[in-house]
Amino acid sequence: MTDVPEIETAITQYLTQNGIPFRVLMQQREAVSIEDAAMLRGITPNMMVKTMVLKDMGNHYALACCPGDRQIDPKKVRAALQSRRMTCVDSQDIELLTGYKLGTVTPLLLKTPMPILFDSTLKATSTITISSGERIAGIELALDDLTRQCSPLWSDIIR
Repeated sequence: MTDVPEIETAITQYLTQNGIPFRVLMQQREAVSIEDAAMLRGITPNMMVKTMVLKDMGNHYALACCPGDRQIDPKKVRAALQSRRMTCVDSQDIELLTGYKLGTVTPLLLKTPMPILFDSTLKATSTITISSGERIAGIELALDDLTRQCSPLWSDIIR
């Protein structure tokens, strides 16, 4: 599956260095929504991994991930982590915490260590796409390869 990337990012370098097969899905422009990104990449939104950074009252962070056509339920993330309350991180803090700009967060190479939760519905497809770390391209790879790299907790975390 690995081709010569049309874009080089920390994610493509990491995958290449670790011998993980992947394919870069270039877009002709930056997307305005997850549905738009899927259309530009020639895939369906359910193949995309949508991410949300949450924090609890003690400023402990978590990255919740689900298929692109679903919505994360912070209450279910809170229950899975046995936390009292979880809220979305302010958009201006995303890059500081993750190392990625808003809209490009991926479960790999996070700047701040945090638990990663995957919704169980991600198991419905063996190949998924994550952000390349740039707004102009995605990365297609096997779900099993991704989960070996980020060791997520699996739980029901969608609405």
